[in-house]
Amino acid sequence: MNELPLIAAVLWVFAATGTAMLPMRLQMVPGLALLILAPVLIVWLGLTYSVWLALVALAAFLSMFRRPLTYFARKALGLPVERPDPRRR
Repeated sequence: MNELPLIAAVLWVFAATGTAMLPMRLQMVPGLALLILAPVLIVWLGLTYSVWLALVALAAFLSMFRRPLTYFARKALGLPVERPDPRRR
């Protein structure tokens, strides 16, 4: 059963790719679900395989979700935030 985290990670990537293909107005709910599941999956990969694989997965995650994470970080710090423009990719 050592391959279960890897299978889950591949399924997460396919789900993220499918979500990215949706129109912006339909990306919010699946995107938030992926955003919440990612840290759990990264820790699971790190515990099962190695810290290095978890760091690679973390770098990929931060690259994919850089705008939402920046938005939430600025909001949490009380800095001004602007609503994302749905026309901007």
